[in-house]
Amino acid sequence: MYLAGIVLLPFLASLIAAILPDDTRNREAWLSGITALLCLSLVLLKSPDIMNGTVIVERYHWIPALDLVFTFRMDGFSFVFALLVSAMGALISLYARYYMDPADPRPRFYAFFMIFMGAMLGLVLSGNVIQMVIFWELTSMASFMLIAYWFHRVDARRGARISFTVTASGGFALLAAVLMIGYVVGSYDLETILSSGDVLRNSAYYPAIVICFALGCLTKSAQFPFHFWLPNAMAAPTPVSAYLHSATLVKVGVFALARFWEVLSGTDLWFYMISGAGLISFVIGAYNAFFQKDMKGILAYSTISHLGLICTLLGMNSRLALVVAIFHMLNHATFKASLFMAAGIVDHETGTRDITILNGLRKAMPVTALLAAVAAAAMAGVPLLNGFISKEMFFSETLFAEASLSNPYFLPIMAVIGSILSVAYSYRFIVSVFFGEPHFESLPKKPHDPYKWMLVPSAILVFLCVLVGVLPQHTIGPLLSTAVSGVLGPNHGVEYDLAVWHGFNIPLLMSVLAMVGGICLALIMHRSLLAYPDVTPFTERFEGRRIFDKIMDYVDIFAFYTVCWASSERMQIQLVLVVLISIAVATLPLMGRYDIPSPDLADINWLFFALWIVGCMGAILTAYHAQYNRFRAIIFSSATGIVVVVTFAWLSAPDLALTQLVVEVVTCVLLLLGLRWLPEPKKTPNELDEDPVLALRRRRDLIIALTAGIGMSLLAYFLMMRPNNRNDIGDIILIKSVPEGHGTNAVNVTLVDFRGFDTFGEITVLGIVALTVYALLRRFRPPQEMLHALDSVREELTTDLRRIKEDGKLPKGTMLVPNVIGRLLMPITNLIAFYFFFRGHNLPGGGFVGGLIFATGVITQFIISGMLWVESKSRIRPQNWLAVGLLLAGVAGVLPMLYGLPFLSAMVWEPVLPFYGKLHFSTVLVFDLGVFALVVGTTTYMLVALAHQSLRYYRKNIQADLQLDQSLSPTAKKLAKSINKN
Repeated sequence: MYLAGIVLLPFLASLIAAILPDDTRNREAWLSGITALLCLSLVLLKSPDIMNGTVIVERYHWIPALDLVFTFRMDGFSFVFALLVSAMGALISLYARYYMDPADPRPRFYAFFMIFMGAMLGLVLSGNVIQMVIFWELTSMASFMLIAYWFHRVDARRGARISFTVTASGGFALLAAVLMIGYVVGSYDLETILSSGDVLRNSAYYPAIVICFALGCLTKSAQFPFHFWLPNAMAAPTPVSAYLHSATLVKVGVFALARFWEVLSGTDLWFYMISGAGLISFVIGAYNAFFQKDMKGILAYSTISHLGLICTLLGMNSRLALVVAIFHMLNHATFKASLFMAAGIVDHETGTRDITILNGLRKAMPVTALLAAVAAAAMAGVPLLNGFISKEMFFSETLFAEASLSNPYFLPIMAVIGSILSVAYSYRFIVSVFFGEPHFESLPKKPHDPYKWMLVPSAILVFLCVLVGVLPQHTIGPLLSTAVSGVLGPNHGVEYDLAVWHGFNIPLLMSVLAMVGGICLALIMHRSLLAYPDVTPFTERFEGRRIFDKIMDYVDIFAFYTVCWASSERMQIQLVLVVLISIAVATLPLMGRYDIPSPDLADINWLFFALWIVGCMGAILTAYHAQYNRFRAIIFSSATGIVVVVTFAWLSAPDLALTQLVVEVVTCVLLLLGLRWLPEPKKTPNELDEDPVLALRRRRDLIIALTAGIGMSLLAYFLMMRPNNRNDIGDIILIKSVPEGHGTNAVNVTLVDFRGFDTFGEITVLGIVALTVYALLRRFRPPQEMLHALDSVREELTTDLRRIKEDGKLPKGTMLVPNVIGRLLMPITNLIAFYFFFRGHNLPGGGFVGGLIFATGVITQFIISGMLWVESKSRIRPQNWLAVGLLLAGVAGVLPMLYGLPFLSAMVWEPVLPFYGKLHFSTVLVFDLGVFALVVGTTTYMLVALAHQSLRYYRKNIQADLQLDQSLSPTAKKLAKSINKN
């Protein structure tokens, strides 16, 4: 559980952060920082083993029959990235403590932040490629929530949608790639795949694999032509941007390219796709960065450029280029996070990030200016800083690249051009903001250096930039060697030198040329940019953003016309389409198969036949009355439901009969509540028959309904008339129910044990449906003041009506049901619910039935006391029941995995108690309790949502009571009139 614990720790911290009170910003920051430090410590504890070349693998069998295994794997490369993710997370947590405004919902921020960290750790430590893709998509979801954190802003919402659309679409391409990899190799285990490079390269699927894999990685790392989403993500809080650009989201793509480099590289296709996209991104990103006015905009395009540099190296099919790429990944993380922190500090202390109005801040913010200048120099590749070493190694690789290019000078020339632009935007970033004549009076806030602890994370990263730049061999050298060994193996044989000085050579000349050319370019363009601050680079005309917007416009148009064609305000048309499609699909497997024996009339039970005559009459009357009297239609449909209950009992299925009976009660009440949402019927039976259009439509619907009903009957008949087979799944379940499921009720054992994973998915869907219904109807939720007023009115009315009855003034025919007697039903109902719950594993019952009976008690209180009791007096909080139910079901599934058993395996504990004997406990009971809780939460959530609409009817009742007798108390009159007025 060591590696799994590292991954799960941030997710646990996220749950804790989400429930913390939002009254101080210290608790969440401490929780986030301590969690990141714990992850960092746990990773560092494995450093001796990893440095010695050991690969740590943990496997947790989920569904062994399907070869589904949770695998966590730590080698040198994943070790270094896990260090980077957790260490940067700790620094960002400290920085965010002082950056985030006290008015911001900090629990939500830190909850999302911890999910992001956990997803990244899960991705880099995954030992199964399918599992890696799952964490890959989870990083996209977490980044979506963080980018849209300030969801009241249009740019935040738009940026989050664009980033999620692009990266999630790339995730589908990556999923296709890993599925093909697993098919070719014969396994989805990462260790097996990493040793099958020749098999993959010689496969006919190799071109498709490389194309899909490249699409997934290039979209994630914002490479051309998908780079447009990254600048739009700058609407996120600066701590998010610093983490996203340095160690997480955008680094995921280059991490995957390096991870699979050994098995996918070495071909011209790999070179042209990866290096081609990288080289274009390197130059275009630097060019666009030079023209930006927003500090974070400059840094966003610079990230695109530097990731393009890394992709160029990874596509060169050179092992030394791979080493340089990994080296620059680490260097980029340090100076880019520091620069984003500096930009956030400037924004936090001045109120703006516009470099055209920021000047001379070095006088008001000297410490910030120093840290930003050093980090920008590292980004530009100034000597004695870490960026210089990796940039010079990059130049060297472009000179000696083993690429299939007709012109050997193309790569070096493009590298120098991109580096010149890199120096230019770095120089402009620092000079425009921190130098020049200050104009502090034009700024929204008076600038000053922030609190010292806000500067500490940036200072640590800048110190690392200097330390690595001066002593690379003794600082970054061991980590780089460990990471390279993790990708290429311990005996990779790649020789490289991290020395600061390599003598006078061509790479040094290229570095000097880039430095001088960049500064000259910035000086030459300085006046032009001041005179025309709104100038935009010509490359924006060719950005993928335009294509993306066009595609989204066409998708919207297609969706609009599709909805217009396929949907209608009348649900009847939609149901007709669904039923027709179902009939067509169900007919396909029956075509040409008529070998089922015909029934023998002598075997027909005519009493059972008469029972179903009643059921059919109920269905027919339901269809007849549905057009003009929906209340009668519900009653007749319930009659058919009762016939189904009797049928289940007749066919020796007491579990199904009991479940159906309780479902009929609950759904009948919910449907009656739902009637209030429907418009009043406007047609009488005679009018329906006189209208030729309606008459034709009814005949059409009758034919469709009869076809579907007869088809379902035939399917059921064919299934029940199959030849008896002793290997039938039903017989197997009956045989194994007691010895393996430890229960005599085969139905319940199947639901919570043998097919527990299906049930887990079903209750998850049930919870989602409840949340959806509540979200759709919550706009009708009344304010709390009205609920309290209604409650007061109701209590006053009850007292007055009781007094009126005692005085003999109550009109004839009026009845009062004592609420106290009705409320006594609740404990009795609860007792019955838990009785059926605990007996369910051996006798008819279970969590589903028990939950429905418990919910029936709540519905009874609603019928007697109204919505006021449900919402204002009830201690049942449906959302808590939903959460607890899913959590219990998940715990019941994960707990056996801690002991090496598959997911949702049954663990039995049978203690022997004195004077009582042996007790039987099982994780199945926990799972069934989760089902119980989720059913209660779902039912009551829908009940509350539907009951909101009953306020207008309740007001009518109040008016009727006011007209009943004018001798009501003054309080009741006052409150009732106030409600009627509002």
